[in-house]
Parts: sequence; structure tokens; C-alpha cells
Amino acid sequence: MDEYTADAFVNREEPVPVIAVSADPDLSSLSSDKEHSESKRERLKGKLSNSRLGEKMQDANKQESGASLQDRLFSKLMQQVIPHENGDVVDDVLDERSSKYIRRPGFSLPLMTNNFRRFNARIGVVFVFQTRLIRLLNWTTPSHTLSLLAVCTFVCLDPYLLSVLPIASTLLFILVPAFLARHPPPPVAASQTSYSLHGPPLAPPRTIKPAAEMSKDFFRNMRDLQNSMDDFSIMHDAVFKALAPPTNFSNEALSSTIFLFLFIVSCTLFVASHLLPWRFLSLVICWTAIILGHPSVQKFALATRASHLRPREKKAQTWLEGWIASDIILDAPPEEREVEIFELQRRKGGQAGNGSLGSSVQVRTRFFEDVQPPTGWEWGDRKWVLDMGSKEWVEDRMVQGVEVEIEGERWVFDLAEERIYDTNGVKTRGSQGKAKVPDWEEGTATEKTGEWRRRRWVRTVRRQAIEAFE
Repeated sequence: MDEYTADAFVNREEPVPVIAVSADPDLSSLSSDKEHSESKRERLKGKLSNSRLGEKMQDANKQESGASLQDRLFSKLMQQVIPHENGDVVDDVLDERSSKYIRRPGFSLPLMTNNFRRFNARIGVVFVFQTRLIRLLNWTTPSHTLSLLAVCTFVCLDPYLLSVLPIASTLLFILVPAFLARHPPPPVAASQTSYSLHGPPLAPPRTIKPAAEMSKDFFRNMRDLQNSMDDFSIMHDAVFKALAPPTNFSNEALSSTIFLFLFIVSCTLFVASHLLPWRFLSLVICWTAIILGHPSVQKFALATRASHLRPREKKAQTWLEGWIASDIILDAPPEEREVEIFELQRRKGGQAGNGSLGSSVQVRTRFFEDVQPPTGWEWGDRKWVLDMGSKEWVEDRMVQGVEVEIEGERWVFDLAEERIYDTNGVKTRGSQGKAKVPDWEEGTATEKTGEWRRRRWVRTVRRQAIEAFE
């Protein structure tokens, strides 16, 4: 195994530290799970040794031109295990990650293996930057951190200098090191501290190469990659555990209070944001964040919080809970609406025949029990109620050519053909031979009526609670 790969960005210093949130009792259980699984890891060390991994990697290198029979069989097995995305269930929510909207290759084990090897050989530059940033913020070299504070101070006091940072970074961290690599210093005595940079280049240009697959740099990248995945998982769980309960309305009173405060703050900033000293605030925030990275300051801050802030945090929490209980009122009943159906009957041989029930969406049935509430709603009362105000719904819908029964069962009858008159009592026809239909009339159905009659039934529905998805 090679020691390292020349001209490759790899973190050859101490490993990237793993983030630990010790104050979180739930997240601390992760460490206990890791200790519980250490015995299994010891048993797997023999199987996952560097020599065995090297043999696997060499076998994979020999099969770059095409997948082996074993890989193809395993891919077929994974295709059977992985659920298909084009199922029968239609979801109203657009999934932008679905294969229908992404023109990229589907999951393939050989492709995943090849991409991981290429990715791991080139990810070292990220870990180098991460390690140097951690060392910079942890005050490992105080002169470097003080230089960072000076740069932040100039940028905060004069934000226009922010446009200079990318150009200056390109000069100092890319072009100058590349020039010095082509003009290296001569092997002279230690007494000579400077040398001439004139003349033709003496060394070839430095190129960045990926780490060789069987070198120590490759396994260093794998080490830092696994630690970074652990860091992301811990940070993800910690952030969601801290932010999800107060913002997802599981405690509706607390989430409503946060919404109210943020709404007031946003309205205030919308009007008075130009009055705030943003340069001074950004300077204070920048200095505070960098100074808190010093180990001594961290110890002092934790001790101060434990002795002074903890009791006041409990008092503030008690006051907030009391204010929420007294001022935030969330006892509104669920949303209710009124749905309607129409009972229709057709005259047969001078008598009213069997009726049918129809709603506004043209769904018909014969019995009240067959009528179902709309999707997402449930019945708010036990039975249908006859609408006694037939006159009102006829006027609201501007129905013409009907007779409204103002007493009794509140039927609305069609007018018979011979009862369609004009204002002079003479039956009239339009230009196309159709009778002019008058407005509705009041009656008791004692006169001759048309073929159809109907009446309106109403019932209350309320929003149905949605069950939580597992």
C-alpha cells in the first residue's frame, strides 16, 4: 500500500472530529448504541481488513469494462427489492425526485460502486478545507485567528470590501502557490532567507490528482467521509428535535405564539430596518462567534450558564407558559359546512312515483343511507333535515317555470304546459315556437302541475381529522 498520492488534496493531519451533543439525552443514546455494536465490529475487522478490501478493489478494477455475472444478478435482485415509483397510488403532491422528472440513470450497484470510488478519490479537498477551518476557529494558531478577525472587522465596517475577497483569495491561495511551485527555492544554507524569482521556471506545474485507490490517502478519505456522515446525522437529529416541536404546531399554542412574535418582528423590520446599525450588529455577531470558539471562553460560558442562566431560563419558561395560557385562545370548533341533496319524484299515471336523491355533483341514489359525505369530511349531525324555505333556494338559483309549495311538504313542482301564460292571460310562443317561461308561483299543488317535483334536504358536515402517517 502506498503511503500517499503525490499532488492530491488529502487530510493527512488528525481526523475530522466527530460532533457530539452531550446535553441531549436522546442523542447520547447513539453513543451507547455504538458501544453496544463494538463487539460486532471486532468480529468484522478480520473480514474487512485492508488486504481483503484491496483484493476486492483489484477485482473491481479488472471489471471496469463491464459488470460481472455476480453484479448483474445482484442488480436484478435489488430491482425486485426496491419499490417501484410508478405504483397504482396517485399522489396529489408532486415528487420532484421521482424518476419521471429526472433524466438520470436509475439505481445500479456497479454504477454506485464506481461512482463512490471516484468520489472518494477526489473528496479530499473538502476535508482539507474542513480541517483547516476547524483549526482556525478553535484558535489552534492564534495569529491566524486574529488575522481572520481583522478581515471580518474590515468587511463588517465596509461591506463593499466583500467584493475583494474572492479575488484576493484567488491570488493568495491559488496563483501564488502555483507560481512558487514552478519556481522552487534552491537547496542553500539556512543562513540565506530569500532567493530570486526571476528566470525561467525550474519545476513542472503542479496538477491536482485523485488519490490512488490502494493508497493511505484513499482510506483517509474514507475515514473522514464516515465521520462526516455521522456528524450530519447527529446535527440533523439535533436541529430537528430543537426546531420541529415549536414550529410544526404539535403544541398549537406555542407555535401560534412564535408565529405572532415573528409576524410582529417582520412588520417592525419592514418599517424600521433602515434605522438599525447593521454594520455594528454584524461586527458584534462576527466577533462573538469567533471568540466563543476559544476553548477557555467555552468553558467559562458553560460554567456561567450552569450557575446563572439555568434558574432564569426556568423562570422565563414559566412566565411564557402562563402568558400563552392566558392570552392564546385555541378553542375554536372544527370547520363545519352545510351540504344539500334534492329529492326528485316523477309523476306516473297521475300519482307520484318512486323518488331519487341527487346532489350538486350529479350523483344519484335511492336511499338516504347511501349518501356519503365529501372526501375529508364527516357527518356533523345524525340525519337529514328538510329545508322548509323552498322559496329562498328557488329565488337564489333564479329558477323559473315552477310552483313553490309554501305549506305542507315544501315540494317545488314544474308548471304544466297549459299554465304558461303571458301577462294578458294568453298563451304566447317565442319566435322559435317555444313558450315564454314566467317566474315561479306560489301554490298548494291543487292545480295541474308538471311531470317532476323536488325538494331540498340539508345536513351538516365537519372536517375529518387526518391520521398520522407512519
